[in-house]
Amino acid sequence: MKSEDHSDLPHHRHRIHQKRLVALTFKKYSKPVPYLILLLLAYALGYASHSQPRLSQAARDLLDHNNFLAQCSSPVPPAHVRQTILNRVFNGTSPWENFPPDHVKNLLLPDWKKGWGSHGAVFENLIRRVRPKTIIELGSFLGASATHMAELTRKLGLETQIICIDDFRGWPGYYDNGKSLKLVNGDSMLLYQFMKNVVNVRASESIMFLPFSAGTALAGLCDWGVYGDLVEVDAAHDFHSAWADINNAYKVLRSGGVLFGHDYFLDVDNYGVRRAVNLFARLNCFRVDIDGEHWVLASP
Repeated sequence: MKSEDHSDLPHHRHRIHQKRLVALTFKKYSKPVPYLILLLLAYALGYASHSQPRLSQAARDLLDHNNFLAQCSSPVPPAHVRQTILNRVFNGTSPWENFPPDHVKNLLLPDWKKGWGSHGAVFENLIRRVRPKTIIELGSFLGASATHMAELTRKLGLETQIICIDDFRGWPGYYDNGKSLKLVNGDSMLLYQFMKNVVNVRASESIMFLPFSAGTALAGLCDWGVYGDLVEVDAAHDFHSAWADINNAYKVLRSGGVLFGHDYFLDVDNYGVRRAVNLFARLNCFRVDIDGEHWVLASP
């Protein structure tokens, strides 16, 4: 959870983050055996006189690898979030108007809303606790969790906008045992099926989507000043992608909001998501709580 904070928070975070990373770097090179090996190699290569700059460069490399500190724009009021996205992405016209278009009507499945962990207790637990005005979901697929959250916010009497980020392409070789939509000139049709699923539960007024890659969409929200009270990360499963997703998602988390996500127990890439979550928590002084299949960042 973000604390209610100060205008210089990004600079404060940068100083703390930098100190931790430099400390980790020098800790890594200060153990006797590895340091001796590095020193011998340096002499063998004729670089002994430059050993200190090499260590400093290692520290700088770590800082570069972990630097996601571009400052986002001032937040737009929650009531303006939907229109901001309509203006920036859809030229001011709602993509829900006149949906579905004639050329896809007969191609969509009447009811196909596959998801993983999409109805976990974590959604109701966090929505009741935070009472969000804006939710950002990174990785929406067919909208199972997004429509579930829309139903929860409606039940609680909340006026919440849910922003779904997904390229709606699936993944290379994606085919769901024959139940998938048929490709149309290379188009997987997942975006249209997502939209149909949203319309089926009458949630088009509370759900908006950004049909882009995670990094591109989050950079847009950051630039436009769109922040989420709840931000869910449920996209890529490898360490490096998850690491980038978590860091970029944190930039658009509103003060007092909660960052959470899925796949903590997934063993892909040697538990890549878990490793990314745990590293982020260590470097930023969070505690990782578990709620079913989901991880939730909390203040220690």
